[in-house]
Amino acid sequence: MFKVLLVDDEVFVRRGLQKLMKWEEYKFTLVGEAKNGGEALDMINRLKPDVVITDIMLPVLDGLGLIRSVKEAGQVDPEFIIISGHDDFKYAQQAIRYGVQDYILKPIDVKELGDTLQRLVVSISRKHLTALTEGRHALGSVLEVLLQEDLQEHEAARYIEGLGIESNATGFLFAWAEIQVAPGEQQVSLKVFQEVLSSFGRAGGRIPVLENMPGRFGMLLSAEVLNQWGNEVSHSLAELRAEISRQLINEVTIFAGDIVNSIVHLQQSYFGANESVKHKYAEDGKNVILYGKVKSKPLDMTEMAPSLYNQLMVELEENNKQAFVEIIDGMFLTFRNQRFALQTVVSLLCAFNLRVIDVIKQMYGDDEEQRRLLKILKGDHQAWSLQRLKEHFLQMTSQAAEYIAQLRKEQNKGDIEKIKKFIDTHYSENINLKSIAAQFYMNSVYLGQLFRKTYGAYFNGYLLKLRVEEAKKLLRQTDLRMYEIAARVGIPNANYFVTQFEKWEKVSPLEYRNKLVNKK
Repeated sequence: MFKVLLVDDEVFVRRGLQKLMKWEEYKFTLVGEAKNGGEALDMINRLKPDVVITDIMLPVLDGLGLIRSVKEAGQVDPEFIIISGHDDFKYAQQAIRYGVQDYILKPIDVKELGDTLQRLVVSISRKHLTALTEGRHALGSVLEVLLQEDLQEHEAARYIEGLGIESNATGFLFAWAEIQVAPGEQQVSLKVFQEVLSSFGRAGGRIPVLENMPGRFGMLLSAEVLNQWGNEVSHSLAELRAEISRQLINEVTIFAGDIVNSIVHLQQSYFGANESVKHKYAEDGKNVILYGKVKSKPLDMTEMAPSLYNQLMVELEENNKQAFVEIIDGMFLTFRNQRFALQTVVSLLCAFNLRVIDVIKQMYGDDEEQRRLLKILKGDHQAWSLQRLKEHFLQMTSQAAEYIAQLRKEQNKGDIEKIKKFIDTHYSENINLKSIAAQFYMNSVYLGQLFRKTYGAYFNGYLLKLRVEEAKKLLRQTDLRMYEIAARVGIPNANYFVTQFEKWEKVSPLEYRNKLVNKK
């Protein structure tokens, strides 16, 4: 894949391009985005994109200034496509002077941009190959160019020479080697992987390698190289896999395409290897997955039933660990038995995890905790086995369930404190447990239990205590009659007030007042 950098100060333009363009169909992948020219200049030097799509009107450094700075520095040589809301000839004229590939007006026509990208594929491929065959880059880069371009038979010799493959080599196969590392362990680097292959002697030294993503390496294997591990392809790949695994002390899975008779047809084998990867979870437990063995087996790309998602969400929110573990066990069994495609599984889990994070957000969860869970969510799922993915999903779900339970406790604590404050300031009104529960959108029974658990007292007892204390104050400081005091403290019935006062103080209100009068 060739690399693209998007540069525009409008986030909606960047997001729109990301979603509207089917980048992979044009053999491109997005490697970054920048919101101003200064940021873009740094990213161009760091990411070395093949294409930069940039607006002209940018903060810090405008689009034409960005192009000029890159050209003058000469460290990288990306192709530039300008997108602009200004239909101004002088801008277009300057763009042409800088060698810009196209000048596209906003709103962007997807087909127009697609045609430009398609045209660029050939020129970028040629530019890469020219540099690579001059020995300035690694064999993996030559292999990457080979996989991107449709070649003619007469061009085969040039690529074979560039890759360092023997000129009489016949039969080629592309395969991915995926390395499983333990959680927290550093992923195997391209350099280490190449050293492992080189240790196989003459055979390993003639295997061009490229890195697709952390832990996944592409290998170009000729028939002559494969034959050194056996005459049958599956056996040879199994032996190769076992040797790599032994040296790295890690589990390794091989995904291989079909053998093609010419290197110019390697794209067909590459396609098969990529299709084999999609069967990873459906073929869970197998160390070598051959396209020829799985291409006739259909993959399930449907979504899980919403009812299952909803039930899992309920059990998670209620922190019923045993229940949500059982649901997850069933989900992953379904993934394997119904042959769910790798990307479908990852997408389903990511969609659910985003729902979990949304719940945490709605409960005003800590931003740092949301970022931590998002980091877990964005783990490199595709490099994991189905078992490790399940362990990861269980870890994320368990942590989220515990955090939601913690948030609920904090919310309950905050709510009950508000309710207590309300009682403390409104006890003289005609309030009761049922009316307060309705006002705070709570179940009255639950509120009563929560109040007692939090403050160690029954709601009615606490309310009566407040009213009696206020009545005692009025008995001490005023000569109000009993019915007047009763009304003042929120008990309209004077007889009931007297009864409740006696229950709490063991004397009647009148006796309490007389005792104070007679006290010397």
